[in-house]
Amino acid sequence: MTASDLEQFAAWIEELIRRRGFDIDSPRGGGKSRLADEAGVHRAAITRLLQRQSMPDLETTRRLAHVLDVPVRDMLIKSGRLTEDDLPLPQTSGTPQPGAGVRRLTLEEAAAGLGVPVEQREMFIRVAGQFLDALPARRESLAKD
Repeated sequence: MTASDLEQFAAWIEELIRRRGFDIDSPRGGGKSRLADEAGVHRAAITRLLQRQSMPDLETTRRLAHVLDVPVRDMLIKSGRLTEDDLPLPQTSGTPQPGAGVRRLTLEEAAAGLGVPVEQREMFIRVAGQFLDALPARRESLAKD
């Protein structure tokens, strides 16, 4: 990750935070604290990101994506951690819907296919599993809105 990656990501997420109604510009607006509370992260992580000091870790990125209603995929690509080639979108034209006789990859298969080193696969599987576990709750939340 370069300083340019951090600057571009911070500028993108800063605008997104504002569009989602968090007042991060006035000293007493409380937007950073509210965002941190809603995401369940430390306010310092938000401050460091907005001051272009550090990129959030993967768990913070996941939580921010949820609160800001942005796909985690977009957050990872915008942050420069991964590319669109690393996280291709499924083909939509002519591709059967999940459950229509198409077998999903296991996390182990995904790790191998992405070239995750063997010694890091257990961590990959745990982290990816957290994202997958959050999907049903997120879909249910969106359906209620």
